[in-house]
Amino acid sequence: MIVDKETLLSDKQAITTTAVSTNTIDLGTARDLGPGDNDLELYIGVNTALTGGTSVQFSYITSANADLSSAQTIVSTPAIVAADLIAGSEWLRIQLPAISKSTQVLRYIGVAYTVVGTFGAGTVSAGVVMDRQAQVYYASGLNTGGF
Repeated sequence: MIVDKETLLSDKQAITTTAVSTNTIDLGTARDLGPGDNDLELYIGVNTALTGGTSVQFSYITSANADLSSAQTIVSTPAIVAADLIAGSEWLRIQLPAISKSTQVLRYIGVAYTVVGTFGAGTVSAGVVMDRQAQVYYASGLNTGGF
């Protein structure tokens, strides 16, 4: 996965209560992003386990304001229970732009974290990245002859 500091929305951001990403991506003007590049993805992952709260919902958002106030949601996960918010887990990985025709992409894009309860610990990173970092695990002893 290729990560660029300029497209990092949250860099190990502590998530304790409902918040938005510490950084935004400024598109310059409110505009249509077009069909996008198949390699660009929005990524949200847990760096250190979130503990003490109940759940978090992750949302890809757009706003006319740099502070992401009055944001419109482009896509959201369901509420993820705290027990599943372990280090290394990924919760939103979508190609950009994943928007419906009824959603206008405004000048700024970012991420919203909707928290139920209060988390005492845990960090999250989010951003626009290139090239999926993934592994495929196979059962031990899998015969790969003929591939």
